[in-house]
Amino acid sequence: MSRIAYLIPVAVLAVVLISSSVFVVDERQRALVLQFGQIRQVINDPGLNFKLPFIQNVQYYEDRILSLDTDPTEVTPSDDRRLVVSAFARYRIVDVERFVEAVPGGVRQVEGLLEGILNDRIRAVLGADGVTSNTILSEERAALMQQITVQARTRSNSLGVTVLDVRLQQTNLPAQNLDATFARMRAEREREAADEIARGEEAAQRIRATADRTVVELVSDANREAEITRGEADAERTRIFAEAFGQDAEFYDFTRSLAAYERALRQNSTFVISPDSEFFEYFDGSALGGGNSLAGPSE
Repeated sequence: MSRIAYLIPVAVLAVVLISSSVFVVDERQRALVLQFGQIRQVINDPGLNFKLPFIQNVQYYEDRILSLDTDPTEVTPSDDRRLVVSAFARYRIVDVERFVEAVPGGVRQVEGLLEGILNDRIRAVLGADGVTSNTILSEERAALMQQITVQARTRSNSLGVTVLDVRLQQTNLPAQNLDATFARMRAEREREAADEIARGEEAAQRIRATADRTVVELVSDANREAEITRGEADAERTRIFAEAFGQDAEFYDFTRSLAAYERALRQNSTFVISPDSEFFEYFDGSALGGGNSLAGPSE
């Protein structure tokens, strides 16, 4: 019983010593084994590792590619057209020992240092001679980003990190220039709209004039054709009347009088006219040689 009482503390101590001696490095990490603040071992490969318990401690660092978004910075290209540029970068810790010595504050501190390097290189490259605002917004933008990446990589080597890539995110005008730019763009669009409206009105007037001229021509042609047809009809009617008059003049006069009576009586039922008028010559039979009249026998 007494031996078991001694073995339990020994086993517990052994477990504590083993757990304090063993550590695991993830495949996404690198590790430093420190002893009294001094680097004793750099572990770059993942797996199970050992250290002296209670004397040595382990610090882990990211082995993955890290990202950094910079705050917008103002640049002045060679054409003096100021721009506000923001960028993002991809970097990686490649030398853990140098990183620890140069950046004791860790990732947060190195990101502040990298942002300063990136902003400085962005201003230097985009503000170089021959680089205009149009160049920054053209296909040459990729070459400019490559220059920024190379220069930032050279500057960051002393920090134990390497800059893998730098990309420009947004390229805008400063806030004080936006209103003037938008006003100029608005004025240009309004001028273009006015030109389009003027051209549309001119085309509409031209089409309207053509349509009016076509209408006049069509109506004129139709009237001419109608007058020709009416003249031909009148001539034919006159010819028929002449033929009828030539065959029997008295009957011709009689039918014409009947037609006149019909038109007159259709419009009026009362006439104030002398009985001796020629208009009523067929009513008393005088025009028919004393024969039957239209009015019947006299009373």
